[in-house]
Amino acid sequence: MKRSIGPSTCLAPLPAVIVTCGDGSENNAITLAWVGTVNSEPPMLTIAVRYSRYSLPLIERTGEFTVNLVDRALLRATDICGVTSGRDCDKFERAGITRAKGEKVSCPSVAESPVSIECKVRSRVDLGTHAVFFGEVVNVIAAEEYLKNGKLSVPEGRLVAYANGKYVGTGEALGTYGFTAREKRQ
Repeated sequence: MKRSIGPSTCLAPLPAVIVTCGDGSENNAITLAWVGTVNSEPPMLTIAVRYSRYSLPLIERTGEFTVNLVDRALLRATDICGVTSGRDCDKFERAGITRAKGEKVSCPSVAESPVSIECKVRSRVDLGTHAVFFGEVVNVIAAEEYLKNGKLSVPEGRLVAYANGKYVGTGEALGTYGFTAREKRQ
């Protein structure tokens, strides 16, 4: 049996990521879970940033950001980047993460991240508490162990997600896209 609990932000799990932004002289790293893929051609994703966050004007000014996927090794750094402000400290230093030079964007990525997705802002939508940036993916940088035949292939159980105030690990594969269609053909 289910019961109504009213409106809330209860979609879960969501990817936990570290979004990096800035222009080289001023940089920041912010933990976000409100991130999603929204288009295939061109590839695009969204990030939702609360208006009060230090990263918001950096993204506005540069029109770029990088989404860095988080694996279990980056969990502590992810939490640090989420609970501290770039106004008060250098989050790269505090979290023990390394700036890597962007390849197609001026903002850094997180060197320790297994996958960094470089984006250029194409549009913005202002909502009640957050600005949503639509970013066109201009480059993806992936660790070799996350590639198979030149394409992204995430190892099972390595990435971190966020659900109801908790970081959770991704688990075993339960199926692959189209598995039910293949069953019908057999």
